[in-house]
Parts: sequence; C-alpha cells; structure tokens
Amino acid sequence: MTNKKHIMIVGAHCGDGEIQAGAIAYKYAKAGHKVTFLHLTAGEKGNPPHISIEDYRKQKMAEAEKAAKILGAESITLDYNDAELTLNDEIVTRVAKLVRQLKPNLVITHWINSMHPDHALCPRIMEAVQMKAGLPGFDLDGLAPHYFGILHSENWEDMEGYVPDIFVDVSEEFDTYLEALSQYWFIMNSSSFRYFDYYKALGTVRGCVSRVKYAQTLKYPVGGNVRRGNIIPGFPLE
Repeated sequence: MTNKKHIMIVGAHCGDGEIQAGAIAYKYAKAGHKVTFLHLTAGEKGNPPHISIEDYRKQKMAEAEKAAKILGAESITLDYNDAELTLNDEIVTRVAKLVRQLKPNLVITHWINSMHPDHALCPRIMEAVQMKAGLPGFDLDGLAPHYFGILHSENWEDMEGYVPDIFVDVSEEFDTYLEALSQYWFIMNSSSFRYFDYYKALGTVRGCVSRVKYAQTLKYPVGGNVRRGNIIPGFPLE
C-alpha cells in the first residue's frame, strides 16, 4: 500500500478505545493501515473483589493485548494510575515523544465532556501533545516534529454535547469487534453497566440512521466541522 496511514486510538483506560472505535480500527487495519491503541492507564481501580489492583492492572494489559491482536492492531499501556490522571508537562512530553516516534496521522480519542475525570482529561492531554509534538521549537530528544489530526469517538460516559459528525459503516467488521470486546472481563461481567449489550445496541442504532447494519461514529473537534469557501461544499459553480 503506497498511501498507508497510521491511526492511533488513545483512551484513558484499557478498553476505552476498543469500545469506542474498535470496529473502525479493524476496518482500517484489515485494509493494510497501521493501528495502535494507546492506553494512558490500565483502568485498574475498577478491580473486582477477588483480585488486587496490581493484579487487575496486569490482567487488563493482557486483555488489551488480546483485543488488539484480534483487531489487527498494536497495544501500548502507560503506567499512570487510574483515576489520577493530571494534565502536566511530564505526561504531555512523554506522549509527545511517543507520537514523534510512531508518527500517527490521526488520533481518535474521548470527547471533551465526560462524567469521568480521566476521560475528560484525555483529549486535553492530546491537544497539548498535538502542539508539542508538532512544533519544531520543542526539542524532544532530537526527534523530528510530527503533527496529527484529532477526532473524538463515542463513549456512554462522554455523551454531554456529543453529536456525531461522521458515521462509519462497520457492518462487515462488527462481529470481530464484538469478539475483541469479549476479551475484557469488565465488558462481559460488570455489575454496574451492561457494556457488551450497550455497544452492540449502539452499533445497531447508529447503523439504522446510516441505512446500514452497524456503524460507529466520530466527531470533529469543536468548530472543526466548519467549512469555509466561496461555494457550498460539493456543489461547484461550474
């Protein structure tokens, strides 16, 4: 493939990126593009009673690896603590270095409004990373500057103000997506939220309004869906 792209899906916790955009990830991976799931934390503090926080961290990282393999992607989990993310120069610099090394063309991450503090911080961190990785004025271990675009994906905890701009047909990818989700204990066994049922139903609903079987959605950053010019987009004067 001569025009191979790299899509990086950045979630606050292991499992976030997969539930939000796993079917989209698989669609692009099987078409020959590179896909990476980057988890800022493992999401270990949702540990079930029978397992310690540290053991659950290891379990979730292993589950992330299994899910990524099914989706044809790579998985990276950083060692920040669940429910303790902060926006500071240390994390921005660390992720910016990673971005300059891996060179994603597009980052897909959480929407900016969320009931979960880690989710809400994740896109703010990536916006800061976008600037620091992209500007040549920042010397990050001699790595060349790299700029990437950002889109937001859909999560049940991040729905305040989330109105989709893009509907992606993932009808052919959806069964594999569900198989990947099933690798996560919390998705299949949570007593507080029916993750598997919700995301299967969400894919169905988004597919209905797209006139396809299943779809996943994305959203431009605030103001990013505005188009400027001297004509109506798609309607040339001649």
